[in-house]
Amino acid sequence: MTTQTEQPWPQSRAAWSMVVLLTIAYVFSFVDRGILGLLIEPIKADLNLKDEDLGYLIGPAFALFYATMGLPLGWLADRRRRTWIVAAGIALWSAATAASGLARGFWHLFLARMGVGVGEAALSPCAMSMIGDSFPPERRGKPVAVYSAALSLGSGIASLIGAIVLTWAKTSEGIELPLLGAIKPWQFAFLVVGLPGILLAVAFLFVPEPARRSVETRTAPAAGGFSGGISHVKKHAGAFIGLFSLICVMTIIAYSHGFNPSAFARKFGWLPRDYAWINGLMTLTIGPITVALVGTMCDRWRKAGQHDAPFRLLWIGFVLMLLSSIAALMMPTALTAFVMLGLGTVGIGTVSVTGMVSLLDITPAAIRGQVVALYYMVISITGLGLGPTSVGWLSTRVFGEANLHLAISAVPLIYGLVPLLLIPAIRRYYLTELERTRAL
Repeated sequence: MTTQTEQPWPQSRAAWSMVVLLTIAYVFSFVDRGILGLLIEPIKADLNLKDEDLGYLIGPAFALFYATMGLPLGWLADRRRRTWIVAAGIALWSAATAASGLARGFWHLFLARMGVGVGEAALSPCAMSMIGDSFPPERRGKPVAVYSAALSLGSGIASLIGAIVLTWAKTSEGIELPLLGAIKPWQFAFLVVGLPGILLAVAFLFVPEPARRSVETRTAPAAGGFSGGISHVKKHAGAFIGLFSLICVMTIIAYSHGFNPSAFARKFGWLPRDYAWINGLMTLTIGPITVALVGTMCDRWRKAGQHDAPFRLLWIGFVLMLLSSIAALMMPTALTAFVMLGLGTVGIGTVSVTGMVSLLDITPAAIRGQVVALYYMVISITGLGLGPTSVGWLSTRVFGEANLHLAISAVPLIYGLVPLLLIPAIRRYYLTELERTRAL
C-alpha cells in the first residue's frame, strides 16, 4: 500500500469563489444549449423544418459529442490543469453558439450544435473533480447544490432571453451587422448569448488549480489507466447502473421540455414569448430555492447520521418529477399546467443535486474525473438522444403535430415507469456500495 501526503483543504473563501465561477460557467452553458428551444417556431419557418428535425437538433446534434467527448476529457481532468481545460471548453462552445446564428440550413445548424456539445463536455468533469478536491465529504452538499442550481438558472435566463428576442421580433424585421449584413432576430439571439462566453473563458486562465486529494492505491484503481473509471463502474455495476438509470429519466424529461413553448402555443394559444416570460421567472424562482434547500438537507441529514441522505432525497424527487411531468400538459388550462411544471422543476432540481452527491459518495478520488465524465456521457446520451427525439418522432409520426402536448406527456411515462418500480432494488445495491466505500 502506498499513500501520498495529504494536502490541506483550501480556504473557504477560495473554494467558494471557485464554485461561484464554475456555476456562472454552467449557467452560460445552459443558456447556450437551451436557447434553441425558445426559437423553434421562427427557425422552423425560416429554415423550413419539421418537429422531427428540431428534435434532432435539440438532442443528437448536441449530445453526439457532448456525451462521447466527456470521457476522454474526464480522463484528462484527472491528469492536467483543470482550469485551463474549462477555459478551452467555454471558448469553444461560445464560438459554436455564435456560429449557430449564421446557419443557413439544417446541416449548418447541426454542425454548430455539435461544436457546442464538444465544448460543454469539458466543464462538469473538471468542475466536480475540483469541488471534490476543495470540500470534505460532509460539506459537499451545498457546493454541489450551488453548482447544480445553474440548471434552473440557465434554463430560466435562456427563457427570458428568448422572450426578449421574440418580443423584439414583433417590432423589427431584422438587424444589420458589419460584415454579416441583415440577420433575423433568432440569429441575433445566438450571437448575443454566445459571444460573452469568450470573456469568461479568459477569466478561467487565472483561476488557481485546487490541489488534488491524496488516495490510497488499495482503495481505488490506478489513475494512470484510461479504463480505470470504467473498470471500477463495471466491478460495482449494480449501484452505478441503478443510480445512472434514475438520473437518465431526469435528463430525458428535462430535455423533452424544449418543446414546451410550441406545445403551449398549439394547445392553449399562447405566444412562445408569453410562455418564455412566465417559465423564465418561475424557473429562476423555484429552481435555486429547491437546490439550496436540498443541498442543506443533504448536509444536515448526514450530520445527523443518515449517510444515505442524498439517495433518500433522490427517490423522493424522482417520484415528484415523474408524476408532475406526465400530468403537466394534460391539464385543462395553462395555469394548471404551469403549476405542474413548477412541481416538476422541484423534482428535477432535487434529482440533479442528489444524483451528483450520491455519485461522489461512492466514487474514489483517483478516478472521480473519469467516473463523473462517464456519468455525464450516459445521462446525456439518453437524455438528449431520447428526450427531444422521442417528442419530435411521436409528434410527427404518432399523435400529429397539432397534438404535440400528448407526445411530451407520453415521454416520462414511457421511460420512467420501469425505473420507478425498481427503486427498492436500486436502493439496496446503492447502500451496499456506500457501506463498502465508507469502510475503506
